[in-house]
Amino acid sequence: MDKIVQVRPLENYRIWLKFSDGAQGEVDLSDLAGRGVLAAWTDPNVFNAVRVEGGGIEWPGEIDMCPDALYLRLTGKATRSLSGDPSILRAMLEDW
Repeated sequence: MDKIVQVRPLENYRIWLKFSDGAQGEVDLSDLAGRGVLAAWTDPNVFNAVRVEGGGIEWPGEIDMCPDALYLRLTGKATRSLSGDPSILRAMLEDW
């Protein structure tokens, strides 16, 4: 699995990510904001407190996101850990 090595919060529920394989860019998470535990993001201080943790990212309150799903959003490609198992990839896409 490619790990997230850097993250920066941006405006309008977007983040900039860099992965261990060099892939980098912006990911728009605005479609998730306000849903379930992500309602916490309505406080800009919470959203802006995003940090790298264990190869993924997390926010205060133990809110985290799957690095593989973020990689897919960023690049449109599955990571090496998912490329051999289409059932995992399908399940991730259904969750988004």
